[in-house]
Amino acid sequence: MILTAVALALCVTSAAAQNAGAPLPAAPAADKQSASKPPVRHPLVRKRVSPAVARVANANRAATQQPTAQAFVNAVQVYPFSDGTIYQVYTAPGAVTDIALQPGENLVAVAAGDTVRWVIGDTTSGAGADKRKHILVKPFASGLATNIIITTDRRSYHLQLTATSRTAMAALSWIYPADQLIALRRAAEQAAAAAPISEGLAVDNLHFNYTVSGDRAAWRPLRAFDDGRQTFIEFPASLAVGDAPPLFIVGPTGEAELVNYRVRGRYYIVDRIFDVAELRLGTKKQQIVRITRVAEGRQARKGKRA
Repeated sequence: MILTAVALALCVTSAAAQNAGAPLPAAPAADKQSASKPPVRHPLVRKRVSPAVARVANANRAATQQPTAQAFVNAVQVYPFSDGTIYQVYTAPGAVTDIALQPGENLVAVAAGDTVRWVIGDTTSGAGADKRKHILVKPFASGLATNIIITTDRRSYHLQLTATSRTAMAALSWIYPADQLIALRRAAEQAAAAAPISEGLAVDNLHFNYTVSGDRAAWRPLRAFDDGRQTFIEFPASLAVGDAPPLFIVGPTGEAELVNYRVRGRYYIVDRIFDVAELRLGTKKQQIVRITRVAEGRQARKGKRA
């Protein structure tokens, strides 16, 4: 029995030793699918743009004028000038773009947003009335963008410069619709001043038997006369720079009626003959000038007595 107990103890000891020397069981392998799963990406939160900044961006975008095919004269893009417009200019490294001002226009200053990566200079062409200023721009590299402001003795220009890899505008200039309109208006005014106040007006048919009385207003007529069909009221030249008084015909009973007339230079032309008319201007303190037609013989007698 003692032998049996000893043998059992030896067996237990031998089994424990074998278990101690045996390798530990491997940990279960991680799930391959979970190991290859990409990391979770959180959505980017965009910073909200200020409404005021958005309004400025929209206004600049709407005011920017791009080159158009029909506005090219050879290689020169000709923009119609308008105050507040931003003109787009495309440039390229190694090429100079010429910005030509109006002949006779004097350059005051040129300001650029980026003066480090852009070459900006100016030169002159022509002489006398044809003398013309040119602004020359060139970028150091493609992908650049800046703006320039050109001020002259006549206006201000706003331009947006963009540098492309190889395509550049050779030159750009402007036409000036406002100046053309002013020139046309001035020419029309000069032609109207030189034209007679009425076609077919014969001096022998004119009647100057009118008297002018009333307030000494700045616009007080110099005289009135008719040709038997129309009545002409001549004003001083200052009428063009002040308020023009309306004309009323005064009836036999004293009632005043606004009459149709047209203005030709410094003359009122009424398509009728009247006996009494009044020019009235103002509300609280009204100025009134009366024009009265008198009989030819009576005026002659008055002139003879004078």
